[in-house]
Amino acid sequence: MRALTIIHEETLQMTNKVVVIYSGGMDSFTVLNRALKDGKKVYALSFDYGQRHVKELECASRICNKLNVHHKVIDISAINQLLTGSSLTDDIDIPEGHYEAESMKSTIVPNRNMILLSLAVGYAVSVKAEQVYYGAHAGDHAIYPDCRPEFVMKMNDVCQIANYEPVEIFSPYLNVSKTDILTDGINMNLDYSDTWTCYNGREKACGKCGACQERLEAFTENGIVDPIEYES
Repeated sequence: MRALTIIHEETLQMTNKVVVIYSGGMDSFTVLNRALKDGKKVYALSFDYGQRHVKELECASRICNKLNVHHKVIDISAINQLLTGSSLTDDIDIPEGHYEAESMKSTIVPNRNMILLSLAVGYAVSVKAEQVYYGAHAGDHAIYPDCRPEFVMKMNDVCQIANYEPVEIFSPYLNVSKTDILTDGINMNLDYSDTWTCYNGREKACGKCGACQERLEAFTENGIVDPIEYES
């Protein structure tokens, strides 16, 4: 009986572990807290892939320290040599305007989410986690192919067979908007003052890029004021 109890406890610990891809932005901050609210033991994973600034990563580290969440920031910036042509990684002007604008395609980093998910799945296997939480949502579908349901479903299929230990790709907000994500965060009483969404890394958020505009819309539609400062 004692042996069965130990095995049961070990199984519960294994299935309770999840890896959360945590950029430090508004969406992944909500995903992180959703996982905690779901009673998961969270292993937060952030990536320096050579993006224009590290303000999101700094936010991620502060939040994980505050929440006492296990957190790794992995430097894969050398990969930037292969992922060229994006305004998020190259010396190309960040476009202004809404996400649905054609110009926003310049913010696509080639194959980024497939790479980050693959690394997160490898980490999940190593820590015996059965899920990777990932913050794709419906607002990203128009511009980013690697945030669409068909991509997430295919990646999930692959990750069931890529290792001896199947890992599920779990996107709790895949089919809802950023407004809905914020609504869930508000219901969890989350404080968004230490999150960063802007594609620019200046002292204040620009308020003009697609990321800022979508974030501001979410706060407006929820009837509350965004706690971070904007240039305009």
